Amino acid sequence: MENKAHALIAGLFTVALLIAALFGVMWFNSDRVERIPYEIATKLSVPGLNPQADVRYRGLDAGKVDTITFDPKSPGQILIKIKINPDTPVTQSTFATLGYQGVTGIAYIQLDDDGSKPLKLDSSKQHLARIELRPSLFDNLQSKGAVMLSRANDMVERLNSLLDPENQKTMVNAFSDVSKTVNEYQGIPQQLQPTLNQLPALTGQLNQALASVTALSNNMMVLSKNLNTLTASLQGPDGAVANLAGAVQNIGSAANGVEYDTLPRFNVLTTEARASMRSLNQTLDHLNQQPQSILFGSKPLPPGPGEAGFVAPGK
Repeated sequence: MENKAHALIAGLFTVALLIAALFGVMWFNSDRVERIPYEIATKLSVPGLNPQADVRYRGLDAGKVDTITFDPKSPGQILIKIKINPDTPVTQSTFATLGYQGVTGIAYIQLDDDGSKPLKLDSSKQHLARIELRPSLFDNLQSKGAVMLSRANDMVERLNSLLDPENQKTMVNAFSDVSKTVNEYQGIPQQLQPTLNQLPALTGQLNQALASVTALSNNMMVLSKNLNTLTASLQGPDGAVANLAGAVQNIGSAANGVEYDTLPRFNVLTTEARASMRSLNQTLDHLNQQPQSILFGSKPLPPGPGEAGFVAPGK
C-alpha cells in the first residue's frame, strides 16, 4: 500500500509540476504591452495572412494581427483587426500593404505613410479607426499579368492571321521580287564603270575651269579698280563731267543770245520776205491778165470820182 501511495504522490507532483511549467511558459510568452486596436477593411485577397502575423511599420515591428473575419454588413469585404504599439506614428495618411517573408508565402502587414495628412489617427475599442489596404506588389503583378496575357493572346492571334497560307505566299513572292531586283542592280556597277573611269579626267577639267574662273575673277577685280579710278577722275573738279557741265552752260548762254538777238532780226526779215512775195504775186497776176503790157505797157487806170473823164455808171 505504501508503494502505491508513494507512486500516487509522485504522479500528482509530476502533473502539478507540468501544469506549473505550462502556466510559466504562457506567462512569459504572454504579451503584456497594451496596444492600440485598428481595423483594416478590404475586398482584396489576403493569401498567407493569419492571426498573430506581424505588423511592421517601414520594416520595424509595430504590432500583431488580432483577428481576420468577413464583414457581415458588406458581402465580399474582409475585416482585419490589428493591434499596434502606442509609439507607432499612425496618421490619417497611413496605409497598409501585404508583405511576404521570402518564399515561404507567410504574409504580414506592412504599414507606410505618404505624408499627405500628418495628423495622428486616434482609435479605441469603442471606435476602431480604419486603415486603407492598398494592392501589394503581387496584386499589381496579378492584375497586370492578366492584361499582359490578354495582349499576348491578341498578339499570337495576329501572328497566326499574318502567317496564314495566303500571306505566306505574298511574303514569298515579295522576297522573290526583292531577289530579282538585287540581281538586276548587280549589273549597274558594271555599267557605271566607264563613267567612273572618266571621273579623273573630268576632275582635271573642272580644276582647269576653276582656275580659269579664278583668273577671270582676278581680272574683274582689276577692271573694277580701274573703273573706280576712272569714275573718280571723271567726277573730279577738273574732270570731264565738270568740263561737260561748263560746256552745257556755254551752250545755254549761246541759246539765250540766239533767242534775244538773232530771232527778232529773223522775224523782221521774214516779214519783209512776205511783203516781197505779195508784190511778186500781184505782178504775176497782172501779167497773166494783160500779157501785152510787156510790149505796150500797162493801160492807165480809169479816172476815179472827182478826176477828169470820170463817168458815173449808168450814164
